[in-house]
Amino acid sequence: MDTGGFVDPGFVDFEVDELSSDSSPLPSAIAKSLASSISGFRLNSQSRNKRMEGNRKNSKGRSDLLRRVRDFTVSFVKDLSEGRFPAIFINKYGNYCTNLEADCSDLPKGQEILTFQRECHARRIDCLLRVLLIVQQLLQENKHGSKRDIYYMHPSVFTDQSVVDQAINDICILMQCSRHNLNVVPVGNGLVMGWLRFVEAGRKFDCINCPSKAHPIPVHVDEVKDIVSVAKYILVVEKESVFQRLANDRFCNSNHCIVITGRGYPDIPTRRFLRLLVEKLCLPVYCLVDCDPYGFDILTTYRFGSMQMAYDAKFLRVPEIRWLGAFPSDIEKYGIPQQCLLSLTAEDKRRTEAILVRCYLQREEPQWRLELQLMLQFGVKFELEALSVHSLPFLSEQYIPSCIKDGAHL
Repeated sequence: MDTGGFVDPGFVDFEVDELSSDSSPLPSAIAKSLASSISGFRLNSQSRNKRMEGNRKNSKGRSDLLRRVRDFTVSFVKDLSEGRFPAIFINKYGNYCTNLEADCSDLPKGQEILTFQRECHARRIDCLLRVLLIVQQLLQENKHGSKRDIYYMHPSVFTDQSVVDQAINDICILMQCSRHNLNVVPVGNGLVMGWLRFVEAGRKFDCINCPSKAHPIPVHVDEVKDIVSVAKYILVVEKESVFQRLANDRFCNSNHCIVITGRGYPDIPTRRFLRLLVEKLCLPVYCLVDCDPYGFDILTTYRFGSMQMAYDAKFLRVPEIRWLGAFPSDIEKYGIPQQCLLSLTAEDKRRTEAILVRCYLQREEPQWRLELQLMLQFGVKFELEALSVHSLPFLSEQYIPSCIKDGAHL
């Protein structure tokens, strides 16, 4: 009977010291570190029954994931026990390219092969195994941890947070799952307000009772249920400063909507929560960002997903989202004075040109691309707050309502 364990008892005779033998291609330091990782799987396997005893209500998804992790590690250790140094094949994904004739579907775009013959690969495998061990413990104990928690468990090995991030992405691809399935959760960054009520893990969030009060977006989005709303649309704003401006103006009270901000580049819970609301409520969704390359990049992250997590884009993107502003053409339309405009820097121009060649803009949102070209042509950018030159509540009382009413969105 399968007990949800990791390493087959038949591998107990394998000596991790063999990793640092004369026949091993590994540098001594990496060999010792890798041996420590594999020993960790053994110790975890020996105590698994005790930890699983009080947690028999595992979901099928978590049990299946534990089984896939076990199968991976059993195969890995078996190869080592037989004197082979296994290679790890990791699918490569991308949510855009610069070739209009290329296939940019959600399917893999080739493979990356990690081998022990390359020192940088051996280090990456070591970090992958260490993170995988931590993930296994989280899943067996039904606990959650953050990427930062994981980093501080082996800071001398990981050396940088980006190493942990890459290991988590590698594990997600290998195990064919999303990051939240690993019980690795970020510290919540997003905010929501408006005509919305929902329950998360037994806790009730009643935004309707005070529509202009900010609430944190739940981290455990898969536990959100009983969603109720009388909103007419969902508005996503790039920055917390704009979110607070709308809250101070009591925008939701008078416009019967839901407002969300990821406070810059959105984290995974914000994107998952937005997608959940769109799917459950079937409401129009608009996005309001600064008229600069970074604002536009945030818009495309909501719409198409990010390159870093392209393997999970189909579960995070919101194809229904429309660009409400701000547009380069707003400079003339709303008479934004010269002193409110900033010149594009060399980095701004480089970033804009890089975005312009993304295939999805040419294929799916050509009008977005035209506006971005106009920004490059004008050579200037501006923040949403620049609209306050007319009046402090201009954004909430004039700009947003008129854009939605007149259909002035792309």
